This record gives sequence, C-alpha cells and structure tokens, in this order.
Amino acid sequence: MDLHYSDDDLAFRGQVRAFLAEHLPADLKHKVNQHKRLQRADYVRWHQILARQGWVAPGWPVEYGGTGWSPVQRHLWEEECARAGTPPILPFGVNMVAPVIMAFASAEQKAYYLPRILSCEHWWCQGYSEPGAGSDLASLKTTAVRDGDHYIVNGQKTWTTLAQHADMIFCLVRTDTGVRKQEGISFLLIDMKSPGITVRPIEMLDEDHEVNEVWFDNVRVPVANLVGQENKGWTYAKYLLGHERTGIAAVGRSKRELAFLKRYAATRQVDGVPLLREPLFGAKVAALEIELMALEMTVLRVLAQARAPGAEASVLKVRGTEIQQRLTELMVEAAGPMALPFDPVFLESGSEQAIGGDDDAAPLAGYYFNFRKTSIYGGSNEIQRNIISQMILGL
Repeated sequence: MDLHYSDDDLAFRGQVRAFLAEHLPADLKHKVNQHKRLQRADYVRWHQILARQGWVAPGWPVEYGGTGWSPVQRHLWEEECARAGTPPILPFGVNMVAPVIMAFASAEQKAYYLPRILSCEHWWCQGYSEPGAGSDLASLKTTAVRDGDHYIVNGQKTWTTLAQHADMIFCLVRTDTGVRKQEGISFLLIDMKSPGITVRPIEMLDEDHEVNEVWFDNVRVPVANLVGQENKGWTYAKYLLGHERTGIAAVGRSKRELAFLKRYAATRQVDGVPLLREPLFGAKVAALEIELMALEMTVLRVLAQARAPGAEASVLKVRGTEIQQRLTELMVEAAGPMALPFDPVFLESGSEQAIGGDDDAAPLAGYYFNFRKTSIYGGSNEIQRNIISQMILGL
C-alpha cells in the first residue's frame, strides 16, 4: 500500500477544508471542541447541511446517494471533519441499518427508507441489547409472533442510545423458539410511535440522558417491515456489526483529541516545566501517538478491500476503543484536580464559563467516564478477541 497521498487526494483534502470552513456553524464547532453536550437539533442541523451538499453518506453506493469517493478520500473526509470539530453523523441510520437495507431489503423498502435516512427525516436507534443479552446477543428474548399481516412484539431492549429522539428502531426479535438460538432471530424495522412502545431514560453518572430502556407491549408491526427472510436476522445482524465496528475505530476523532491533549498538557506546569515536556508524561503521549498512527494504517488497509469488513473489523474495534480510553485517561491525568468540578450547566451550554474557570478541564471527568463504555458496545472487546482468535488466527 502506498502510504503517501496523491496530488488528487491532497486537492480533495483542500476542497473538503474549504467546504468545512464555509459551512460548519461556529456554535457547533465550539460545542464539539469544548466537549459540550450536543442536542438533537445540533445533530440534525449538521446532517441536513451535508445532505444538501450530497456528502452525508460517503460510504454508500452512488446509486443510493453516495459520493463515489475512494476509500482514501472517505478517510480524509472523516479526518477533516474531526479536525474541524463537526458533530458526528449518527451511525444508526447511515452506517448501520442502511447497509443492511441495501444488501437484504426489498426494492420497496429501499425506496422508502434510504431517502429518509439521507434527509434525516428518520432518526434511527438500535434495538439489539437486552438485560440478559448483551455480549451474548443470540440469547435475546424479545419475541415477534405472526398474526396475519402483522407481528406482535413483546419484550425489552436496553442501553438504546438516543432512543428518546428516534423515529424508527431496527430490532432483533425472536420469531422461532424451537431452533438453535442463532437460527430463530429476525430483523424488524419498527416505528417508535407505535402504540405499546415505552422509552424509559437511564441517567448516567454525569446526569446525561444518552441511553434508554425500550419496552414493547403487544406492539403491532407490519410483516412488510421484516428485512430479508424470517429467522435469518442473525446473518443480517453480523453484517451490520462489521460496519459498526469499523466505524468505532474513529481515527479522525482520536487524532483531534490527541491534538487537544498535547495543547492542554503544554499549558499545564509541573515545577515550572510544561507537563508535555515532563519525561514520563511525554513518553505516555508519544507511545499513544505511535499506536494511533499504526491504527490509521490498519484502517486504510481495511477500507481498501473491495468487500464488506469481516473479522478484521474486530481488530479495529479493540485497538480503536483502547486508544480512545487511554486518551481520556491522559486528559484527566493532565487536568489533575481541575477535572473534579462537576458543572452540568456549562456542559449544556447554558454558561460561558466553567466552575473554577478552566473551560478545557470542566468536561474531562464526564468525558472519561462516558468512554468507559466503548470497550463494551458493538460487542465487548473480550468477544472481539475471541473472534480474532477463531477467524483470523485459526485457534
């Protein structure tokens, strides 16, 4: 693989930078770079800006609204967005359910759902995990019983990110209890406004409402909302998770956060010397930067493959999340006691100055705690190591 960008790639990078400089709203950039909380309107506004440009789904085939960019260009796009401080495009619609719809759904389903994902008319959430089925996802118990032209869905999903805002949920349900557990699962698309759905917030340590419980009580779902074949949902679920795990690596975001860490550590003094120049701390930062560079090269190799990501996505997920967590650890270490004050008013953008006066440090403790989850979601890192050992190493 050529590790140098071509002249065309560098010209593309310049085009992207010019677009972001002109179109990224200053208030959104400020929120992202200050680690403040984003609201639903923030995500939707940025999504719709990109949709008008035709750049909201770079990984999609052109016939469905994709950009036709090369893997390297898609990588540069994500890197430049992170560098500029854009809100993320939420993955549940564009990067998770959309590839499943493209690969396995009917023509009618594609024609209906894909344009609404592109426009953000539909905000999606993911109905996978249950109280007794997280890493062992195939043990899920939410049922869907056929009743004429509908399924009757009963059960519970948990850790459902941003379900309080969602219009639709893609859901794994059990449609056959008499077979091997992986073989009795189906993939349903469910309207979150359906009677019988209840969303209950799960409030985190930092008092943020990011995840939820979702309850289904005799929810009627049209059979037309079944993706692919009944009882083949496990195949579709694994396909989706490959796309999710590749995205979880988030190299661009980690490069932005590494730059933040280095800037912040350069302003912190230890015995009159900037913390970044303190040998032990500086060595930790340097080692992490080397690991991030190696991850970036690995991501580019995976993206260059002319096929859907396979077991190698597990490698990206493990290394990507470990690097993200290490970054947040070093941020808190750099901030020291300045990371202790808890200031939800500042994080919600209702205040222009944090308690204690250190705007950079104020969000870092909450940021650290929030990133403890990354090694669990998308399939825990322990499960990913099992996949690597079986599918790549042949153990």
